[in-house]
Amino acid sequence: MISRRQLWALVALTLMWGINWPMMKLSLREITPLYFRAITMTCGALWLYGFYRARGLRMWPRGSEWRSVITLGLPNILGWHTVSILGVQELASGRAAILGFTMPIWTVLIGVLFLGEKLTRRVAFAAVAVAVAITLLTSTEFTALSGHPLGIVWMELAAVLWAVGTLMMRRAQLTLPVETLTVWMMLLSSLCLWGIAGLGEPWPTWQFSTPMWASLVYGSLINYGLAQIIWSGLARNLPPTTSAMSVMAVPMVGTLMATVIVGEWPHWQDFVAIVFVMAAIAAVLMPQRRPEKTT
Repeated sequence: MISRRQLWALVALTLMWGINWPMMKLSLREITPLYFRAITMTCGALWLYGFYRARGLRMWPRGSEWRSVITLGLPNILGWHTVSILGVQELASGRAAILGFTMPIWTVLIGVLFLGEKLTRRVAFAAVAVAVAITLLTSTEFTALSGHPLGIVWMELAAVLWAVGTLMMRRAQLTLPVETLTVWMMLLSSLCLWGIAGLGEPWPTWQFSTPMWASLVYGSLINYGLAQIIWSGLARNLPPTTSAMSVMAVPMVGTLMATVIVGEWPHWQDFVAIVFVMAAIAAVLMPQRRPEKTT
């Protein structure tokens, strides 16, 4: 049974994750995407490092643990966060959130296609539901004068990278705390982002508006900081059903908050796509009911 404290933490986490999508879109009005990621990820990782070190966690990987940091960090942090911000740059933020949160379905599908996991009716339903959602959103991006179908490719590639990273995490034999792993994956990925941004994007002017500074603070302290701390605390104790409900709600929050934060008004295709994606997530994450025993 979930406690009241866990419930409020879960609601806060869902809001943080959902609001982050339009906040990213707001930032991209004044800064290039990779510098945005580099700045916020670096600040967030340093804050997390200080927080966890103050709590007494071992914060320095040893020996072969560095290999885990690098191999797991490539798809989970560097891949997902780099490619997804390129998708946000191209698409409405709510639409990007919908497409990005197809990642749990890709995790299951990759397991079925390449790792010998069983193809169940639930997995088949989830695949069809996601295909319908992507088709709905793709049709709008291709027909609108300002459409950006490439953004859909970026977001689905990001979702696939996240799925690959998740499968790698499940099979990894870790000897260092997950919090330490997360911090170092972020730190090393942020260094890569600074280098990639320096090669392909102009240096920021740093003459930002107040909303822009607020967005950078949100990305650093909330998305990469507080949200990570809350999730680390909840993930060990939450039942799978509760975790699934939180993941399902994020695209809806992102789509609705985009109208307030960046003035993006969703189309009917967005709302229908949300329903299909939520149904797909429920199909692959919600546990099946066990048949009752008869006496």
